[in-house]
Amino acid sequence: MTTPVTTIKYIGPAQAKALAEAGIHDAETLRAVGAHEAYGRMLASGHAPHFIGYYALVMALQGRPWNDCKGQEKDDLRVAFDALKDARHDKGRSELEAALDMIGVIDPKIRRKA
Repeated sequence: MTTPVTTIKYIGPAQAKALAEAGIHDAETLRAVGAHEAYGRMLASGHAPHFIGYYALVMALQGRPWNDCKGQEKDDLRVAFDALKDARHDKGRSELEAALDMIGVIDPKIRRKA
Protein backbone atom coordinates (compact mmCIF):
# COMPACT_ATOMS: atom_id res chain seq x y z
CA MET A 1 0.00 0.00 0.00
CA THR A 2 1.29 3.44 -0.86
CA THR A 3 0.62 6.73 0.85
CA PRO A 4 0.21 10.04 -1.03
CA VAL A 5 3.12 12.46 -0.61
CA THR A 6 0.64 15.05 0.63
CA THR A 7 0.27 13.04 3.84
CA ILE A 8 3.70 14.39 4.74
CA LYS A 9 3.09 17.60 6.64
CA TYR A 10 4.15 20.72 4.68
CA ILE A 11 3.93 19.04 1.25
CA GLY A 12 1.10 20.55 -0.72
CA PRO A 13 -0.54 19.84 -4.07
CA ALA A 14 1.93 21.84 -6.18
CA GLN A 15 4.97 20.10 -4.74
CA ALA A 16 3.17 16.75 -4.98
CA LYS A 17 2.54 17.39 -8.68
CA ALA A 18 6.19 18.27 -9.27
CA LEU A 19 7.30 15.14 -7.42
CA ALA A 20 4.91 13.00 -9.48
CA GLU A 21 6.31 14.49 -12.68
CA ALA A 22 9.72 13.41 -11.38
CA GLY A 23 8.50 9.85 -10.85
CA ILE A 24 7.92 10.07 -7.09
CA HIS A 25 4.30 9.16 -6.50
CA ASP A 26 4.16 8.19 -2.84
CA ALA A 27 5.46 9.17 0.59
CA GLU A 28 7.36 5.90 0.98
CA THR A 29 9.44 6.54 -2.14
CA LEU A 30 10.06 10.14 -1.16
CA ARG A 31 11.31 9.13 2.27
CA ALA A 32 13.45 6.36 0.76
CA VAL A 33 15.23 8.59 -1.78
CA GLY A 34 15.39 11.67 0.45
CA ALA A 35 14.93 15.33 -0.33
CA HIS A 36 18.23 15.87 -2.15
CA GLU A 37 17.73 13.03 -4.63
CA ALA A 38 14.03 13.84 -5.04
CA TYR A 39 14.84 17.45 -5.89
CA GLY A 40 17.50 16.27 -8.33
CA ARG A 41 14.87 14.17 -10.06
CA MET A 42 12.59 17.20 -10.20
CA LEU A 43 15.35 19.15 -11.96
CA ALA A 44 15.96 16.28 -14.34
CA SER A 45 12.25 16.22 -15.20
CA GLY A 46 12.42 19.86 -16.32
CA HIS A 47 11.54 21.87 -13.23
CA ALA A 48 13.43 25.11 -12.76
CA PRO A 49 15.69 25.21 -9.70
CA HIS A 50 14.45 27.29 -6.78
CA PHE A 51 16.35 27.32 -3.51
CA ILE A 52 13.24 27.83 -1.37
CA GLY A 53 11.58 24.81 -3.00
CA TYR A 54 14.66 22.75 -2.25
CA TYR A 55 14.94 23.60 1.40
CA ALA A 56 11.17 23.48 1.88
CA LEU A 57 11.33 19.85 0.76
CA VAL A 58 14.22 19.16 3.13
CA MET A 59 12.31 20.76 6.00
CA ALA A 60 9.08 18.90 5.15
CA LEU A 61 10.84 15.54 5.38
CA GLN A 62 12.06 16.59 8.82
CA GLY A 63 8.51 17.57 9.83
CA ARG A 64 9.44 21.25 9.98
CA PRO A 65 7.94 24.30 8.24
CA TRP A 66 10.02 25.88 5.48
CA ASN A 67 10.60 29.07 7.46
CA ASP A 68 12.30 27.11 10.24
CA CYS A 69 15.45 26.93 8.10
CA LYS A 70 17.91 29.60 9.24
CA GLY A 71 21.55 30.45 9.85
CA GLN A 72 24.22 27.84 9.27
CA GLU A 73 21.69 25.17 8.38
CA LYS A 74 20.35 27.35 5.57
CA ASP A 75 23.88 28.20 4.43
CA ASP A 76 24.77 24.49 4.31
CA LEU A 77 21.62 23.70 2.35
CA ARG A 78 22.49 26.48 -0.12
CA VAL A 79 25.84 24.81 -0.82
CA ALA A 80 24.11 21.44 -1.36
CA PHE A 81 21.46 23.05 -3.59
CA ASP A 82 24.03 24.86 -5.73
CA ALA A 83 26.02 21.66 -6.21
CA LEU A 84 22.88 19.75 -7.17
CA LYS A 85 21.72 22.47 -9.53
CA ASP A 86 25.10 22.71 -11.22
CA ALA A 87 25.42 18.94 -11.56
CA ARG A 88 21.92 18.24 -12.82
CA HIS A 89 20.29 21.32 -14.30
CA ASP A 90 22.96 22.66 -16.64
CA LYS A 91 24.53 19.35 -17.65
CA GLY A 92 25.19 19.20 -21.37
CA ARG A 93 24.04 22.75 -22.06
CA SER A 94 25.95 25.58 -23.60
CA GLU A 95 26.62 28.72 -21.59
CA LEU A 96 24.18 30.57 -23.86
CA GLU A 97 21.39 28.05 -23.21
CA ALA A 98 22.01 28.24 -19.46
CA ALA A 99 21.93 32.05 -19.53
CA LEU A 100 18.73 32.10 -21.60
CA ASP A 101 17.12 29.65 -19.22
CA MET A 102 18.22 31.71 -16.22
CA ILE A 103 16.36 34.76 -17.53
CA GLY A 104 13.30 32.71 -18.42
CA VAL A 105 13.61 32.49 -22.20
CA ILE A 106 13.69 28.69 -22.51
CA ASP A 107 10.32 26.98 -22.12
CA PRO A 108 10.59 24.48 -19.24
CA LYS A 109 8.74 21.89 -21.35
CA ILE A 110 11.61 21.76 -23.83
CA ARG A 111 14.56 21.83 -21.41
CA ARG A 112 17.12 19.15 -21.94
CA LYS A 113 16.90 16.31 -19.50
CA ALA A 114 19.96 15.94 -17.24
